[in-house]
Amino acid sequence: MNVPEDLVYSPDHHWLRRESGDCARLGLTEYAQDALGDIVFVDLPATGSIVSPGDSLGEVESTKSVSEVVAPIAGEVVEVNDALESSPRRINEDPYGDGWICVLALANPQSLDLLLGADTYRLLIDG
Repeated sequence: MNVPEDLVYSPDHHWLRRESGDCARLGLTEYAQDALGDIVFVDLPATGSIVSPGDSLGEVESTKSVSEVVAPIAGEVVEVNDALESSPRRINEDPYGDGWICVLALANPQSLDLLLGADTYRLLIDG
């Protein structure tokens, strides 16, 4: 499994990449998309939504199941990947690139430090 070193991870198999300012891009890990199988629909969060850790950011539907996308940190949704509406398979094809889900303006930028680094996330999925 590809686990990029420059990202942080949640135990729920989401990744976050720090962006400029106090924002972070969020998506599903390669492990998550592989477990889901072929993704056929993505319910994206609304821009402007305020979320706390554990809040729903939407759902990802695959040929196998429906999985909730959960906010690992608090913030405001400032951008969504509208391309997923017409091409949800981008999550399968490029989970760490074109398959991102949304960008969050972080309520507390230091909250990223509480998530898992690449080595710890690898232990979780290999466990």
